[in-house]
Amino acid sequence: MLDFLLYLPPLAGIIGLVFAACLIRYILRLDTGTEKMRFIANAIQEGAMAYLNRQYKTIAIIAVVIAILLAVALPNGLEIAIGFSIGAFMSAAAGYLGMNISVRSNVRCANAAKKGLGEALNVAFRGGAVTGISVASLALLGISGLYILFGGTYQDVGKVVGFGFGASLISLFARIGGGIYTKAADVGTDLVGKVEAGIPEDDPRNPGVIADNVGDNVGDCAGMAADLFETYAVTALSAMLLGALVIGGKIDIPGMVGGSGNAIIYPLILGSAAIIASMIGVLFVKLGKDRGIMNAMYRGVLVSGILSAVLFYFITLNLMNGHIGLYISALVGLLVTTAMVIITEYYTSTKFKPVKDIAHASITGPGTNVITGMAVGLQSTALPVIVISAGILVSYYSAGLYGIAIAAAAMLSVTGIIIAIDAYGPITDNAGGIAEMAELPKEVRDVTDPLDAVGNTTKAVTKGYAIASAALGALALYATYTIEVDNILAERGLGKLVLELSDPLVLVGLFIGGMIPFLFTSFLMNAVGRAAFHIVEEIRRQFREIKGIMDGTAKPEYGRCVDIVTIAAQREMIVPGLLAVLAPILVGFILGPVALGGLLMGVIISGLLLALQMCTGGAAWDNAKKYIESGNLGGKRLADGSKNPTHAAAVVGDTVGDPSKDTAGPALNPLIKVVNMIAILLIPLFI
Repeated sequence: MLDFLLYLPPLAGIIGLVFAACLIRYILRLDTGTEKMRFIANAIQEGAMAYLNRQYKTIAIIAVVIAILLAVALPNGLEIAIGFSIGAFMSAAAGYLGMNISVRSNVRCANAAKKGLGEALNVAFRGGAVTGISVASLALLGISGLYILFGGTYQDVGKVVGFGFGASLISLFARIGGGIYTKAADVGTDLVGKVEAGIPEDDPRNPGVIADNVGDNVGDCAGMAADLFETYAVTALSAMLLGALVIGGKIDIPGMVGGSGNAIIYPLILGSAAIIASMIGVLFVKLGKDRGIMNAMYRGVLVSGILSAVLFYFITLNLMNGHIGLYISALVGLLVTTAMVIITEYYTSTKFKPVKDIAHASITGPGTNVITGMAVGLQSTALPVIVISAGILVSYYSAGLYGIAIAAAAMLSVTGIIIAIDAYGPITDNAGGIAEMAELPKEVRDVTDPLDAVGNTTKAVTKGYAIASAALGALALYATYTIEVDNILAERGLGKLVLELSDPLVLVGLFIGGMIPFLFTSFLMNAVGRAAFHIVEEIRRQFREIKGIMDGTAKPEYGRCVDIVTIAAQREMIVPGLLAVLAPILVGFILGPVALGGLLMGVIISGLLLALQMCTGGAAWDNAKKYIESGNLGGKRLADGSKNPTHAAAVVGDTVGDPSKDTAGPALNPLIKVVNMIAILLIPLFI
């Protein structure tokens, strides 16, 4: 029975990839519109691919060096290096696949918008679903396939850790580089175009407009796909590691009488069932009579969640002797996902008070806009932390440490449908840009604009979801770290790992760990500022020196802005990436495993809170601007045709929020996992 079950997860991964291929076939058969639309879409596509090729060449050099070091330095080093290489490759492949379909769906979405909202929504969401289903399927296929390749026993799970580290490393650099690119281009383009020149967003007269549209794909699609691939893989791996400890008799599942022999494959089977549920959920996303875009997508999420909950019950009944605590833990993961979606939408949607408060604060200028936006971001951390804390307690008292890992795995099991509503965002954003630059009728922008506004909320929802799952998954990884250190200490007759606040090494580790996310974030924010400075200077130069841009008789040099921001992103991503890799290594070697345990706690706590504050607050700033642009508080321009100072203030707030929500905040997610994965991998060297 167990041998048969081992092959279900890779089979589910293959089925998911076949489903994604069917969606790709549907999208590629759609009409791409006019010649001008195709020209613009090709420029975006070429810029995005050129950036990603250059980024992965840079990362590949670092990855090869690390793979060699792992093979030489660690026990089972060859297996870990192989897993690391496969994890890095599949994470990069997830990013490539996600971005490739995104840059092909955008022009088709813009053309479908000529027919109406429902048709455009179908194209955008199914394009996003290709990324979502592919990411979940690739992660499940990779981790389960590697586990089978290495032997498929509980002693072999540790060899798969390299896969998680490879995925985490690629995700970290993809999030950093893509985030710097997209926000430097966005901020620079908006500051000169919208604030100084007073021209609309995505206006073809703006020299930075192609770089801005490229950025939507390399940051919000390729970076996000690699990020969620890594999150899925590492979370499943953390549950498998604790499952191996259960089978090995190192930890117990409270109330379990027999049946723990399936503890390793249980989270993989949950993921297999949820991929099938997500595929079914995708088919339920259609515009209803209420014409509600979010309602249409939430219908798909709800169907996926309910189907997953039902399937989880039967899986638990047959694999884990119907252990009710494990089923409760799995339900906790689904409920935490639901709660994070609701909370994030409240803080980031134009329908609710937080975003309206920021918009109204813009009446008195950019200063009050920024103050209110910061307050909303800080406040938005409270409810998620309460939800995550409740999830930890319920799952722990239901099934121990293993229960926490199962809750995290259940959260990530519905990654396919959740990523679909995220990857939809860059497609609709680009569709609006193409419609503007191709000078399509106003009716087309009347379709793409509301789709794009919803995309800001869906992207924020997914980031909150990823951060919450990272916290639960990192807690399971931390538990694995402490147990593994204890085991090695016991084998060498060196006692046990004791982490107490009265121990100065623990305190020092906590302080260093708490500091790392802040230092990491400062590097990224400064990187965006420096790159945006060069973009601003270049756009100003072109407006000044190329006569005829503003009246449409001369063509801007779009390629110059693409080159500037590409080079800047590659250069700026190295230092923060090395900080994440070197910090746990240096603390482990210099101060030892006790201080490193404190560092892991500090990174998890401060990283979680900072990521929530930056992602949610940044999205609220963005939607406050869009709330005004939709005609509230005077709109973009006053009745006499002059620029509305309230809108100008909101643009400044959005400029502050952009690098928070799309660069620094999301990059904290892989940072937390990279630090934990390195600690687990190098335990034998630190003791």
